Amino acid sequence: MLGRNLDDGVEASERSWSSPPSGRAEATATLADRVARLSASATGGDGTIRVRVDSGGAITQLELPDAELAAEILRTIRRAQAGLAEQVELAVNETVGPESETGRAVLESFAQRFPAVPGDEPAAPVMPSPPPFPTFQSRPSLPHQSPGNGFESGRDSRAR
Repeated sequence: MLGRNLDDGVEASERSWSSPPSGRAEATATLADRVARLSASATGGDGTIRVRVDSGGAITQLELPDAELAAEILRTIRRAQAGLAEQVELAVNETVGPESETGRAVLESFAQRFPAVPGDEPAAPVMPSPPPFPTFQSRPSLPHQSPGNGFESGRDSRAR
């Protein structure tokens, strides 16, 4: 009898997972559409600077007292974002591959958020970000040791 009840529970659980309520699926799709259309604005500099971002956080509008400077900043941001998309493409190619489901999803996401720079904008090289500078912490390995200068945890190397 116990086995039969467990089988019934498993079947009921499978049915609940395989057929989610249509209301929840519709609400999820509606939420995704609404979030994709969101944008936000902020002002600064005593109201002389205005920035608008899309739902992904990308800057879509920049207003500065100098309109030419604002346009150049936006072009530079787009080139950097396109460079990021290129780096993601290389990472996908070197890891999961562009033919995998994960690879396609990642590439499509970056292509939508950061499209290639249009041909009418001057091309400029995009340099990858430099690796972070290493930091060293001077922590003694034993409680009675005082912090040293980063070499051998405060011990004098000549003591050997």
